[in-house]
Amino acid sequence: MSELVARTGRLQQRYEGGYRLIAGHYRTESFPRCIPFKCRNVEEDGGDTSKKIVEVLMINSTSGPGLLFPKGGWENDETAEEAAVREAMEEAGVRGDLVHFLGCYPFKSKTLQDEYSPEGLCRAAMYALQVKEELECWPEQSHRERSWLTIPEAVERCRHAWMREALEKGFSKWYGDGMIPTLPKNGFRNSSSN
Repeated sequence: MSELVARTGRLQQRYEGGYRLIAGHYRTESFPRCIPFKCRNVEEDGGDTSKKIVEVLMINSTSGPGLLFPKGGWENDETAEEAAVREAMEEAGVRGDLVHFLGCYPFKSKTLQDEYSPEGLCRAAMYALQVKEELECWPEQSHRERSWLTIPEAVERCRHAWMREALEKGFSKWYGDGMIPTLPKNGFRNSSSN
């Protein structure tokens, strides 16, 4: 049993203009989500050469088929970046560094309809999180399974079209450009600055 506890409820979560906010970057506010990833070398040609493979971490959905990236609400007492890192730990049991902002992606959620966002409108700000540690115990381990996948495998298994878009247009573009970190060394920007 994990001694870490996941935050629950929506009382402290942020809303803006009918959108539930799930992450943010600079002054953009939305739901924090991240694409956890790791790089590994694979030997080729009988061990004479190696190739770098990037794998992304996805988790099962608790409400249907398909896989998701860790996500959750951005609460009043934390920055969007802190929320993204917290959700990765709570839902997927990983810790690491946010290294790049991948963009904002709007979506509509039937399960997130409430008095503040009756239509279930959400915006997800996606970050790349370089995984440094996989926890043996984490808050949602009893109903979450982790899966490390190559980018093409992850595209095939994404539950939502907007997540595939974030993976294909955000993460894959960043990967193709050399995966250069764009966030400060600690992975956080002050969400009230520039």
